[in-house]
Amino acid sequence: MKFPRRPLAFLTGLVAALLLTQCADTKHRMIVSVAQQRIACFREGQPIAVFPVSTSKFGLGDYPGSNFTPLGRFKIAKKFGDGLPVGAKLKDRRFTGEIVPVNAPGRDPIVSRILWLKGLEPQNARAYDRYIYIHGTAEERTLGTPSSYGCVRMASRDIIWLYDVVGKGARVDILPGPLPPVNMLPR
Repeated sequence: MKFPRRPLAFLTGLVAALLLTQCADTKHRMIVSVAQQRIACFREGQPIAVFPVSTSKFGLGDYPGSNFTPLGRFKIAKKFGDGLPVGAKLKDRRFTGEIVPVNAPGRDPIVSRILWLKGLEPQNARAYDRYIYIHGTAEERTLGTPSSYGCVRMASRDIIWLYDVVGKGARVDILPGPLPPVNMLPR
């Protein structure tokens, strides 16, 4: 058996990889219903919250440049906005310093928090590169109707709650139909 030339670096990398694997949030799961324009959050299979959302006004799919909302199984790859105030405008995942009030006329920025999704199936493999997020919106009056440009939008207070509860690696399913009955969810 050959050993790496730098065993300490190898072991450090191995330990880091194991720790990262252990840190993935496996207790929480979110299900987005496009038909109902709702997101449900579960902890160990039990529902803990349901919120209104907005998915794409252009349709469903994962085509580059389409502004569609992709379907299928995802995980939360990265989180942005830790500790920012409600309505904090995020551009390129960075706080701009501006606070956007709810339903500000003519304003449609990403606000408050971002949960960046990574697709786990061939049908949604481009989602991460397309910057598909679950994020806060200043256009809260449109929640409950398809009105986004591909992402899943939420009210600021709701995305902040979700951001604080779920961790990286948590599973997200985006379904075209309604939310399944609680007793039909796999544990």
